[in-house]
Amino acid sequence: MQNVLERKSIKNIDFNCDLAQSFGIYKNSSETRLLDYVSSVNISCGFHAGDPLTIKDALLEAKEKNVVVGAHIGFDDIQGFGYRKMDLASDELEALVMYQVGALMTFAKAYHMEIEHVRPHGAMYRQAAEDLETSKIIAKAIRKCSKWLVYYGATGENLAIAGEEENIQVCHEVHLEKIYDENGNIDFGARDLENTQISIQRLKDLLAHSQVTNNAGGKTVVRADSIHFSNKLSNAKELIIQAREIVEPLPYNYKNAQKSGWVD
Repeated sequence: MQNVLERKSIKNIDFNCDLAQSFGIYKNSSETRLLDYVSSVNISCGFHAGDPLTIKDALLEAKEKNVVVGAHIGFDDIQGFGYRKMDLASDELEALVMYQVGALMTFAKAYHMEIEHVRPHGAMYRQAAEDLETSKIIAKAIRKCSKWLVYYGATGENLAIAGEEENIQVCHEVHLEKIYDENGNIDFGARDLENTQISIQRLKDLLAHSQVTNNAGGKTVVRADSIHFSNKLSNAKELIIQAREIVEPLPYNYKNAQKSGWVD
């Protein structure tokens, strides 16, 4: 895929974060600190995190802030917060995805809201990035829920192929704190960077040239539709505030509306 990608500037990009990452009495008090700065959010669906009341509150907070809402799906792993790999049969994984997406879609409709995208979490996110068949199963399940949903995933060839073969829109996601390999895939074994100055320079490189830093010390051209900001990072709020000074984020679907002529 790298051979067909060109260095080019990026004018519109989505800023994204997760919500409803709590469960019962176990609260993530910091998760809403990024809500004022993003253009889209992913709401947990109860499998890796998110009890019904937490999900309801997250939906209403997102509605109040007028940000695009998506389903944050994961493996059935509350104890491990969805970070433990699970070896599921194809029909099991498909059903797992559809169950979570369908639940959040129905929940959202009760508050006159629409779910516009789906993003895997944790071990499912990594497995989809590294294994094409997993990504295709997820894409197929999402499309069965609605052909209008967008599949958010780690930028790379697997996401592109899954979207094309399953006939579903995909959103290529980049992380400023992560290191990539020379093929433009996340190096999941590398430690996340928590240096705002370096991350902001990475953002500038991404916007100017569609490039990310790779583990060989160079730059790799990638597709970038969205930047995910993780609440786990100690500098998350500082980083996103400075990032907003460089570029005003727009939801992924806004770019599609531009291309179709619906907006200027």
